[in-house]
Amino acid sequence: MVERFLSLLARLGVLALLAASSAHAAPAASEARVERGRYLAVAGDCAACHTQAGKTPFSGGVPIASPLGTIYSTNITPSAAAGIGSYTQEEFSRALRRGVRADGSHLYPAMPYTAYAKLSDADTADLYAYFMHGVKADDTAPPKTALPFPFNVRLSMAFWNTLFLDTDVYRPDASRSAEWNRGGYLAQGLAHCGTCHTPRNFLMAEKPELYLQGGSLGTWYAPDITPGKAGWDHASLVDYLRTGHAKNGATAGGPMLEAIDKSFSKMAPQDIRAIATYLADVPGPAHGAAQASAQASAPAPAPVKAVAAGDVAEMAGAIGKGERLYRNNCASCHQAGGEGMRGLPALRAHTVLRYPSADNVAMAVLEGVWPEEGQGMPGFAAELSDSEVAEVSNYAMAAFGNSAVRIDAARVAELRQGGAASPLLLLARAGMGAGVVALLVLVWWLARRRRRKQRR
Repeated sequence: MVERFLSLLARLGVLALLAASSAHAAPAASEARVERGRYLAVAGDCAACHTQAGKTPFSGGVPIASPLGTIYSTNITPSAAAGIGSYTQEEFSRALRRGVRADGSHLYPAMPYTAYAKLSDADTADLYAYFMHGVKADDTAPPKTALPFPFNVRLSMAFWNTLFLDTDVYRPDASRSAEWNRGGYLAQGLAHCGTCHTPRNFLMAEKPELYLQGGSLGTWYAPDITPGKAGWDHASLVDYLRTGHAKNGATAGGPMLEAIDKSFSKMAPQDIRAIATYLADVPGPAHGAAQASAQASAPAPAPVKAVAAGDVAEMAGAIGKGERLYRNNCASCHQAGGEGMRGLPALRAHTVLRYPSADNVAMAVLEGVWPEEGQGMPGFAAELSDSEVAEVSNYAMAAFGNSAVRIDAARVAELRQGGAASPLLLLARAGMGAGVVALLVLVWWLARRRRRKQRR
């Protein structure tokens, strides 16, 4: 009798534990909602930051270089121990669209919650359904982010959000087509185009008045993608987003290539067309058309005289160092005249050579360009010095792009190390962390004062 009573208590205890553990479990979701959430996660390129090669999808730990230091992505699997398994839908939405975790601590904007704030409630709910029911739980805790003081005080992000976070969801423009509005919703939200292509201010917030007008990512340069660029029409944009190549000779590299491989290339054709429709007619400055006209009227680069491989040594003293480096390291694939061969892209008049920065050329030389499928370009970081990378990059800019833009060895050294440090970090290292905090408070106060005046 006692044994039966104890057995009953044990069973009741197990049931109580199961009830307690399920109290925080996500509610059941239909298969259709989970699948729709899966697609939205692809469109949001979530795997790029939250999945390490060879590890459980979305288990985090991906090191993300920032001007303030390395930020490690979080585990967003439905693990209650290390991930977001205990999150309610409201807590998930707050993290996704406000940058605030369930425990109340703030995320850094390396997670583009400033763009995800545009997402609808329905899409947020479907994403929640996917991450709770369509992703395998993994209890591995990723490394903790440890930025220097005062940036390790996450509460400072509350002031930053007050200044810079626009919490309004996307509002369709009634004067535009449904396709344009779909593209605008995706580009502003899930695809977070502005996160890379909009320049940032001193406090590393996007400058809305310069929306999509290009900016440095520390190493790679995200170009101006406002309308009116020479050689870019709707079809070229669609091809580029789908494949990383366009008929104007453009080829994707760096973070854009990763976004195409993991996100854009896996999106529905109608959504890619919608994004292209939006980007081809996004409201913005008039300088785009003028810049395109200037590019179109610029003289084409002069033909480069082809030289047989056996003549390189003989001409070593008659050509510049950059050209010699190009012929010895690049011409076997891109040809001496930059025409390209065997499916490899031509360099002559390549769009990357029109940018106001040579960073992307130098980064391609350093790191190479490796798509998930097809032929890739090896990096030469181990073979070429900083000055040699600068020389060959400058040669390509001038000979094949007719560009006066140059890069020096000091900048190549910065690129090799992950980019220049933020001025804010330099202030902190100089023992002026308190001054940075005071500056944040002052800017916040001034912004609030300005907003109050505008309401009057």
